[in-house]
Amino acid sequence: MTMTAPRVGITQVASFLPEQQVTTADLQRRVTVASGLPLPDGMFAQTTGIETRRVAADDEYASDLAIGAGRLVLEQAGLDALDVDLLLFASATRDMIEPATAHVVQAALGGRAHALDVTNACNSFLNGIDLARSMILAGRARRALVVTGETPTRAMRPRLDGMAQARRSFAGYTFGDAGAAVLVEPVATGGILDVDAETHSRHWSAGGIFGGGSRHPRGDEHTYFTGDGHRLRGVFEKIGLGLVERVNHRTGLTWDDYARVLVHQVTMPYLERFVEIAGVPVDKLEVTVPELGNMASATLGVQLARVRSRLRPGDRVLLLGLGGGVSLMTMVWEVS
Repeated sequence: MTMTAPRVGITQVASFLPEQQVTTADLQRRVTVASGLPLPDGMFAQTTGIETRRVAADDEYASDLAIGAGRLVLEQAGLDALDVDLLLFASATRDMIEPATAHVVQAALGGRAHALDVTNACNSFLNGIDLARSMILAGRARRALVVTGETPTRAMRPRLDGMAQARRSFAGYTFGDAGAAVLVEPVATGGILDVDAETHSRHWSAGGIFGGGSRHPRGDEHTYFTGDGHRLRGVFEKIGLGLVERVNHRTGLTWDDYARVLVHQVTMPYLERFVEIAGVPVDKLEVTVPELGNMASATLGVQLARVRSRLRPGDRVLLLGLGGGVSLMTMVWEVS
């Protein structure tokens, strides 16, 4: 008797955005006034290609964005939180160091699943989906809810002490806030067909938010994003193309075989450069960065929620994640 390998896939997806919208022009104006630096008009927008982004309210937290997306995805599926036996809060942002933000989300949703956090910079959500799939295949869970809530705008420096600091902090002004959620469970057809990852940890210091842990437990200086954007971009360009080629070789799939190609988006020039070197057909992309900015790990979730209604059974989607650390990740999903 021939045994068929079990399949696990994404069965529902939703996103949740804060109501408050901030234009890049307003953001630069605030920073310029606070800093007293002669920043050229339109510099932030021209350099990043970002026009607006959503920003969480002062009393709105990463967990709130995840809860909003989680509620939507459960409603779409006609399920209760008690129907889930694994809940992963997979995000670069957390409400607090301890306990895991997953418990805050679960308390609001009303479930009793095994709950924990998964954190790996902007690849957190993709890592969470992969972990959920692995747990189901291992028989440790039947249905998983993977959520992310990202509030990286709180890591933007409100004022700059000089142009050297501006260069180190500039990547932080790409951020936007968002939440997303997916259900992951066994499926009869399709599902997650392939997962790959490549990590170059020697570049961990190239960019990040270095406060809040044992290295820098306190102090405002380390609560803001700092990094070398050119160095990060160079690393991603160097290793990203090889990862995509490896996926295509292993799966036998080409760009023509994908209905959509969803890519983590930091800035428009960054996205355009990656499309150029990887050869991704532009019409297969879901471009979100001009309207919503860099939503950290929620980027792919928001894109997936936006394209889901246009996908049909059998359609394949390639998700490509880029995260500080430095890590890259691909996932091939076929709609069931």
